[in-house]
Amino acid sequence: MCEVFISADPQSYDARTRSVRLHGVVTSIRLENLFWQVLEEIARRDGMVVVQLIERLYDELVAARGEVGNFASFLRVSALRYEALLAQGRIPADNSVAIRSLDAKAVLHELPEGWGRPLPEQRPAATVHTLRAAAR
Repeated sequence: MCEVFISADPQSYDARTRSVRLHGVVTSIRLENLFWQVLEEIARRDGMVVVQLIERLYDELVAARGEVGNFASFLRVSALRYEALLAQGRIPADNSVAIRSLDAKAVLHELPEGWGRPLPEQRPAATVHTLRAAAR
């Protein structure tokens, strides 16, 4: 079993720091090379460079959640989710298909437990009822 993992190219798990400008503010992001490669693939699919993808993800995360938290971890999870969604066939393997062209609700429909919060219209009524009861 371990051979599957330990045979990885050591360069893939070496970390690299990149300076990124997010709305005029320069920040550094340190990720393992394999994560940078996956983010570059995602960016290419939508006709962007990785810095543009990172800016877009940052902006959309702030708009959706109001805060960023640990952005480097968010980027790692984004890369992992992308690879898992590819493996499950939820995202086409054809790199010419832009991510922005996909129906996000269809891609995210019935994700495995712990992979994401349900979209508001998908949240079961019992959960809403439980949340209301807990708020009292």
